[in-house]
Amino acid sequence: MTAEAALGWTRGDTIRTIIALAVAAALLGTASWLAAIGGEGVGGQNAAFILLVGAGLGILFERGRYCFFCIFRDFFENRNSRGLYAVLVSIAVGTLGYAVIFSMRIPNPTGNQIPEDAHIAPVSLALVVAGLAFGVGMVISGGCIAGHLYRLPQGHLRSIPALIGVVLGFGAGFLSWDFVYSAFILGAPVPWLPSGNGYTVSVVLQLAVLAGLGIWLLKWNPRVQARPARTIDGTEIRRSLFFTRWPALVTGAAVGIIAVLAYYKDQPLGVTSQISSLTRTQMTDLGVLPSFMPGLDERLAGCVAVVVHTITTNGWLILGIFSASLVMALLGRRVKAERVTVLNSSSALLGGVLLGWGSMIGLGCTIGVLLSGTQAMALSGWVFGIAVFTAAGASFKLGLHRRTNPTAYN
Repeated sequence: MTAEAALGWTRGDTIRTIIALAVAAALLGTASWLAAIGGEGVGGQNAAFILLVGAGLGILFERGRYCFFCIFRDFFENRNSRGLYAVLVSIAVGTLGYAVIFSMRIPNPTGNQIPEDAHIAPVSLALVVAGLAFGVGMVISGGCIAGHLYRLPQGHLRSIPALIGVVLGFGAGFLSWDFVYSAFILGAPVPWLPSGNGYTVSVVLQLAVLAGLGIWLLKWNPRVQARPARTIDGTEIRRSLFFTRWPALVTGAAVGIIAVLAYYKDQPLGVTSQISSLTRTQMTDLGVLPSFMPGLDERLAGCVAVVVHTITTNGWLILGIFSASLVMALLGRRVKAERVTVLNSSSALLGGVLLGWGSMIGLGCTIGVLLSGTQAMALSGWVFGIAVFTAAGASFKLGLHRRTNPTAYN
């Protein structure tokens, strides 16, 4: 019987718990400090709230394994669609919540009325190519950007070169932006389902599509093995909270609710804005980029990079994800350093470059475009998601994840 199965308390558990409690206390203390300093500099109620939102996501990502790399790998390699239901439920719950918020802000969506703060982006060839690049990069590097942020605290050391590659990819995206924007994005349509159709029809239609996908995926949904009856005691509660993977439907619904709250209070979920903005700021300060970039500084919505010299609410979201994931990984004995080699580190770096370039051109990642975009009933979210899904599927079929990281699969 493994230590995880026995759940016997060890000296290591005591040390891990002390560290986890210290991290959790620091997280809550930071939130209190941000709220107390008001709007001074990096603080404010929104910053404190989004930090806690990030913590909630970190818990859900880590305990529910809400990782697009893992979810897609389960489907394409193991023919297991269970993780995909978490994504479908997140979109469904978010769709309902977004529709309520939209109806309060734009009661009658007609013509060109589009919520400017939602992640509703132009649909063009550039978006498709960005999604394809992102999907390949995700498989080669071993995770999407959000996945690297929450898996790094588990000891997923390939995430370090992957995230370095993401920054380099953002830089490459900025350097190629003028051409891509003028050739493909400028003047491209920005389809938003409620525009002209109303919210009721749009919500019903999107939920019908999600239900159809759910029915189609049932053929790959494995039967749950009957578990032996267990006494509900402290050990069983600990097992359920920190060791057993949380149910996909519960995880997906919770992520959807958090996404709605984040949009209502601050902005749609996304994990690239702070990183890409700091990259752009450094390149601008060095004179590599102009201070004004068409599209990014005037009309486009999404995880758009701007010139900043401080921590934005998106930065606090990232910190919350990282910190809360570390807490849960410690309590569940999942912190274990990954073996790194020249091959898996260099491939992670290359995959990260593709992730960063795809995110910059696509104006976000699987969280900011796929999730937040579809929840907003934007065609851009679906197009990006299909492109990522297709590229990831082909990459998994070709075994790129095994070829670039053979030590993890031996």
